[in-house]
Formats: sequence, structure tokens, C-alpha cells
Amino acid sequence: MENIKEVYDLELEKVVEKIKNKKANLILLQFPDGLKKYSLSIVDYLEKKTKAEFLIWFGECFGACDTPVGLEKIKPKIDLIIQFGHNEILPQY
Repeated sequence: MENIKEVYDLELEKVVEKIKNKKANLILLQFPDGLKKYSLSIVDYLEKKTKAEFLIWFGECFGACDTPVGLEKIKPKIDLIIQFGHNEILPQY
């Protein structure tokens, strides 16, 4: 996990806080291809910090607007979707 933190600022403490504030039990994590190799380490970290369960979306992810469809059919219901990215989203001027 330390290796990941050296390369990327994934703001995992903010993720933990959001999960706890929402009282989310089942969370879907979505990663771009470059971060998918770290997904299991990230889930392990988040599981230790929360009491939640996690699903990992291994389909394509090309940005914040690329949310998977058909998630409403998953039972139990997904409480929260968290997308990770390589870059910070900045306002366009």
C-alpha cells in the first residue's frame, strides 16, 4: 500500500470518511486500467478501515462520466459508487 501512496494520491482517507458518513454497506469501486492492478490492495485497505463490503468493476472506465449501467439489478443494492482516476478533475476555463 505504501508503494501506491508514493505514486498516487488516491485520497483514501476521504473515501473512508465518505463511506462512514453515508453508512454504506456495499460499495462499487471503479478504476481506470492503470490502477486496476492495485484494486485488491485498495480493497484490503478500505475493508480494514470500514465495515463495508466492496465490489470491483473490471469493465472499461474512461472517465467520470463512464458509470456502469444495470447496477440497479444487483442484489443487495449498491449503496455507493466510487471512481478512481489518474488525474485530479479541474474546472475548465
